[in-house]
Amino acid sequence: MAKAIMIQGTMSNVGKSLVAAGLCRIFHQDGYKCAPFKAQNMALNSYVTDEGLEMGRAQVMQAEAAGIRPRAEMNPILLKPTNDTGSQVIVNGRSIGNYSARDYFSYKKELIPNVMAAYKTLAEEFDIIVIEGAGSPAEINLKDADHFVNMDMAKLAGAPVLLVGDIDRGGVFAQLYGTTALLTEAEQKRIRGYIINKFRGDVSLLSPGPEMLEEKTGIPVVGTVPMMPLKIDDEDSLTDRFGNRSTTGLVDLAVIRLPRISNFSDFSVFDMLPDTSVRYIRHPSELGTPDLIILPGSKDTIGDLTWLRESGLADLILQKAAEGTPVFGICGGFQMLGRTISDPLGAERQGTTEGLGLLPHDTVYEPEKHQTKITGTLPEFSGILQDLSGREFSGYEIHMGVSSVTENGRKEALAVPFLQNRHIYGTYVHGIFDAAGIAAAVVRALAAAKGRVITDLPDGDYAAFKETQYDLLADTLRSSLDMKQIYQILEEGI
Repeated sequence: MAKAIMIQGTMSNVGKSLVAAGLCRIFHQDGYKCAPFKAQNMALNSYVTDEGLEMGRAQVMQAEAAGIRPRAEMNPILLKPTNDTGSQVIVNGRSIGNYSARDYFSYKKELIPNVMAAYKTLAEEFDIIVIEGAGSPAEINLKDADHFVNMDMAKLAGAPVLLVGDIDRGGVFAQLYGTTALLTEAEQKRIRGYIINKFRGDVSLLSPGPEMLEEKTGIPVVGTVPMMPLKIDDEDSLTDRFGNRSTTGLVDLAVIRLPRISNFSDFSVFDMLPDTSVRYIRHPSELGTPDLIILPGSKDTIGDLTWLRESGLADLILQKAAEGTPVFGICGGFQMLGRTISDPLGAERQGTTEGLGLLPHDTVYEPEKHQTKITGTLPEFSGILQDLSGREFSGYEIHMGVSSVTENGRKEALAVPFLQNRHIYGTYVHGIFDAAGIAAAVVRALAAAKGRVITDLPDGDYAAFKETQYDLLADTLRSSLDMKQIYQILEEGI
């Protein structure tokens, strides 16, 4: 069985996912077969595996860092929020329905066998499992229902814990000490090291904080990790990307930040391209004059379409489209661009809703979610994005509903997951921009439409770019953490 180590945090967004990914990369570089594991993740950024199973993208990122293909066992429970009090529950890659928070907490304990079966499958195949917790282990109102999230998972896996605190928010020593103090004595013994994350400045100025913390708790600080300017997929609910509203690039991409936006990782590929800005828009006053408007995926397409109208953004998008601004819709955004969305069974919101009418398709939700990997060749595009025609692509589909167009009085389901009407484009394919050359072709075309030429634009695929970021992450952690001590903690276990 694999040896395990668990990364927990004093709160959400302290950097657990990145630390776990960095350790996966280091162990991979050191010759070990390593896999990530997060029993329960709450996220709207999801992915479809080779087997057609759905999982959170954070564990996809960690698997990539470990040099292995993503598998649903790495994230056996995925919660996809549908509103403020409920989520769609994905177990072993398949939806088992929508649950209120209260109902899920009542049911959650029954999922322990699913979690442990997934963990055992990985533990029998790999040398090291890097487990990631969720939120904080010291949420005393939630501890009785932990079951497999933080300390209960550490106990089930027999894993020592490294506790991560975020110094950028301030009060990191209180975070680490307070979290430890709220745990039971047995749980405290599982914490074998503290990590101070997101530090800016001279590490020597932290003294005597780490020494006093160890004196009070008996737990050493095993490293201080600097703030890292990496371009790696992060958790959706707390991402810093949504704060970007600047138009510093020659080409300006405006992504509508829907309330239930999903899979905004579709646009991470543009991070590697110079002279390109990706902005996330919540209000009409923020839209400006973008070169491309993008309607992204949504976990509540009908509800988000209603919000789009109520916010005034729908009218503004229609105005910009009439003026010739290209619009690109992906998945739920693609459905919004059509004529109607019907939900006869109440999968999201029962009834029929008018779309924006920019594309000539109608969508009807069906009981089963469509989730599959897809590769192929892009169809013939016209207009501003005509240079995309015939390029090879790969990606995945995750959506409720089947879209169809009506021709000569007959309704026909879309033969391919793409549709175009002049300068309005739509697709069901997530990751559509990731393959070599596609994102660069989009940026070149948008720049050319303004009479500008961007030189030295890399055509390399996004996967190669991410490899450089994972190596940089590993290099930073190696220089910041006491890896000899971490290997000793891993070897000794608990």
